[in-house]
Parts: sequence; structure tokens; C-alpha cells
Amino acid sequence: MAVTDSTKGAKGITSFIVEKDFPGFKVGKIERKMGLKGSHSAELIFENCEVPEENVLGKEGESYVNALKILANGRAGLAARNLGSCQKLLDLSMAYVIDREQFGVPIIEHQAIAHMVAEMDLEIEALRSFTYRVAWMFDQKHKVIKEAAMLKLFGSEVYYRVADKAVQVQGGLGYIQDYPIERYFRDARITRIYEGTSEIQKNIIAAQLKKEYS
Repeated sequence: MAVTDSTKGAKGITSFIVEKDFPGFKVGKIERKMGLKGSHSAELIFENCEVPEENVLGKEGESYVNALKILANGRAGLAARNLGSCQKLLDLSMAYVIDREQFGVPIIEHQAIAHMVAEMDLEIEALRSFTYRVAWMFDQKHKVIKEAAMLKLFGSEVYYRVADKAVQVQGGLGYIQDYPIERYFRDARITRIYEGTSEIQKNIIAAQLKKEYS
């Protein structure tokens, strides 16, 4: 995205497809992230980079508006990905607590462990129902600005809490990189930041509530 008309504010932003062999464009530093190692984040450098008119994506000046339109869809999609990760964490945790024995019994027989996996399942089912409801609303062409923000906020918070409990349930093994749990824990943290931070989602929810009650 680039500003093509600085006098129009948000309506002066246009999207372009910049191909990697364009003169003046190069990829800079590949960032080292805490999680999401399979998705590279890099510095992009533009030095007198010219992009032909046929590489305009959409219409000139509509980039910002189009980005806002797809944000709700992206937030719901992120919640669905969070749901899948949460379910996998519960599956891994249940396999562990049933197999692992301590003091002569599987550790799920200990109330502290049982309560943690029960809380994980409870939150996952709540997230599943909410995710499916918002997905249905999308299919029905409903306006879902508030609901998508609520779902993104709730989904990322649930993912983080479930990942944290999964580490706790598996103890030291949950902290070791040879096992998958610690990766989920690292990946969970970013979901409260990208596609709009948790604080931004609360702002959106509050703004929509104000409209509803005004």
C-alpha cells in the first residue's frame, strides 16, 4: 500500500502488486520472532521503485476502505485458527494426563489436573459455539463488525489461557522444545496483537455499543 494522493487522507491510499524482480525493490532483514517461525516477517526496502499502472490492486484510492472491509473476515478466520490450536492442545494434554502416572494413578485423577483440563474444555466449547455463530452470520450477509471484534478478542484470550494451562499440565515437558506444547504457547501470544490488538477490539466493541444505544 502507498499514498498516491496525500490531500485525500485515508482515501488517497492505493494497493499495488510489487513483484520481486522490480528495480528498486529488495527484501531486507528477516526478523527473528518468538513464534510463528513458519511465517517469515521481513523488512521491505523500496528505493525509487516504480510500479506500472496495471499492477494497481483494485481501484486507486480505495485501499484503506477495502482493507477495513476484509478485517472482520480476517478476525473471524483467526478465531477459527485459534479454535483448532486449542483443540489440538486439549488432545495433547488429555493423552498426556491419561498416560502419565504419579503416586500410582494417572495424573488426571488428581483434582488440580482434572480442573485444568475441564476448564480448557469449557473455554474451547464456548469459543467453538461463538466461532460457528459468527461464521453463520457471515454466510447470511449480516453486519458483524462488533461480533467479529468480540470473537477475535475472545478467541485470542482463550487460546492464550488454554496454551498456558497445557504447559502447566505437562510440567517440565511442556517447556521443552522437543515437545510441541511450547511452540503453541509462543504462537498464542501474537494472536492478541495482530489483526488488531485486544485493546483495539475493545475500542471497536465499545464504539458499536455506543451506536446501538444512542
